[in-house]
Amino acid sequence: MDVVFWAVVGFLLGSIPFSLLVGRMVAHRDIRTVADGNPGGTNALRAGGLKAGLPAILLDLLKGFVPVFFARRYGVAGWELVPVCLAPILGHAFSPFLRFRGGKALAATGGAWLGLVGWWVFPIYALLAVPLTLIQNEDAWAACAGMVALLGYAFLYGEPWMVVFAALNFVLIIWTHRRNLVRTPQLRAWVVALVSRRRV
Repeated sequence: MDVVFWAVVGFLLGSIPFSLLVGRMVAHRDIRTVADGNPGGTNALRAGGLKAGLPAILLDLLKGFVPVFFARRYGVAGWELVPVCLAPILGHAFSPFLRFRGGKALAATGGAWLGLVGWWVFPIYALLAVPLTLIQNEDAWAACAGMVALLGYAFLYGEPWMVVFAALNFVLIIWTHRRNLVRTPQLRAWVVALVSRRRV
């Protein structure tokens, strides 16, 4: 019953479109009209700067972190954590408050992993996400690279249930970024310039 309770709490919490609400309250804009139309923290940042972006991203992180952290604190462990960890991510990606057209779920993913492994989630994710961001311009590919790093961490240091969670999480991130992943990534100008100089 604890698993069901925390999974339901996680899904409901994850489904609350905090970034959209913050965007409306702070930036006075519907962030779904900005850039790629994603109702997530990045578009809140674009619409209202740090004043809207930081609280939006923080709230989206917390909705992944809170159910996982408290579920573990009250005895949920092992395979039982898989649905609890997935619930806020699924809630964010398929929010019933947004007609099941939610966000890309990266912040909720970060929050769930924060509840599992602590602050290490950020350098682990950045290990592959940051280099790919620096050399090419498609954020979706960088997001997937970060998920590969988390999957690798789970495989090397986690238990089998964590590997399963990481794999399912990766599939969800691919799904939420599917429209962007069909684009061919373009190298950054500094990479093109570097390659051109070496060819001369």
